[in-house]
Amino acid sequence: MEIKFRIFRLFFLLLLSLFTSCNGQINTKNENQPVSEINTKKIVGGGCDGCELMYVGMPEQILPEDTSLGWTEGKQKLILTGKVFQPDGKKPASNVIIYYWHTDDNGLYTSNNETPKEAKQHGKLRGWVKSDENGNYTIKTSRPAHYPDEEMAAHIHLSIKEQNIENEYFADLYFDDDPKYLKHKKKYGKIDRAGTEILRVVIDGIIQVAEHNIILGLNIPNYPTKNKKDYPSGLNVGEDQPSFIPFHAFGPDKGTRTCPVCKYGRYHGIIFFVGDNTKWEEIKKWLKYLDDESIKREKYLKAYFVYGNSKSYNEQTRQTELEKIGIELGLQKIALTFVSSFSDTESEVNLNKINPNAMNTFIIYRHRTIVDKYVNLKPTEQNFKLLSEILDKTKGNYFDLNEPKHE
Repeated sequence: MEIKFRIFRLFFLLLLSLFTSCNGQINTKNENQPVSEINTKKIVGGGCDGCELMYVGMPEQILPEDTSLGWTEGKQKLILTGKVFQPDGKKPASNVIIYYWHTDDNGLYTSNNETPKEAKQHGKLRGWVKSDENGNYTIKTSRPAHYPDEEMAAHIHLSIKEQNIENEYFADLYFDDDPKYLKHKKKYGKIDRAGTEILRVVIDGIIQVAEHNIILGLNIPNYPTKNKKDYPSGLNVGEDQPSFIPFHAFGPDKGTRTCPVCKYGRYHGIIFFVGDNTKWEEIKKWLKYLDDESIKREKYLKAYFVYGNSKSYNEQTRQTELEKIGIELGLQKIALTFVSSFSDTESEVNLNKINPNAMNTFIIYRHRTIVDKYVNLKPTEQNFKLLSEILDKTKGNYFDLNEPKHE
């Protein structure tokens, strides 16, 4: 009996030793790590089913431009191009690896003899680019088709690997002219991981071009962020400029509630928000500059003043007030609009997330995507020049091209 007990005890201790040694491999990477932090580290991006396949067949040298088989075999050529930016949305990020994969013309992830066995689920339309010193990247491929007999919108998968982040994280891109996208958006929401999830194509001959900037960490769960010192107001660079319907008191759409981005969203737009912190002397200087810039750039720039002072709000009074200012300054192009407050849900201006206490918030967008933002900007010649340079800088190589025509 004693011998059996000793054998059992030895077997028990052996199991306990194995169990603790397995846990030790997980928990003792840092011997000084507080017990409360053990096993609490979360995966940046929340994990990704399939993103790990980016390392299968990854070339040693990755260039800023890549061409997939879809470029020669696909029915519709597509160029996906843009810049990779650091989390502030303004400084370029270099040496970021972007792995892409998508379906073929039949909506399938078809492989061929050159597709690694481990990556066959991603098919043959896959590849890698690495952002250059200015953050640029370009992918030449084909436009993906929908999955057969499914309602999911057509999409391109991206897996993004930064040098200083231990794991990769994903971003899925959809096409705004895809009739299935609206249903997808209603079902899953608009995620906008690492930038807007919407691709808006333009036509260059027989080629569709989609410009897409990647903002590292934007809307990525568990992303390690530094303490921001920026004054909080407005959405992030890289996100979409939402539609809303202010009252137009003066300008081309006077007397209407035209949505600025809906009607004039193809090229550049500047929205100049002012809330409860009203300084008319400075506001008028900005209005004059924006009007002059709009005249100079003609159809390529639409500027809007959105007044959201909630103090003693009266619709007719506000209408008259802005009309007088427009006449006084001799404004020609800029629209003077107003809402009852920046928290108003009826006009949906609340979607802009504007801080009513800010002196001002400038949102600059191109093709309905925010490309820059400034808060509490003084109306100086230096800042006038700054905004003009931003408009020139963010045109891109395909600014003048037209969108596809849809019947």
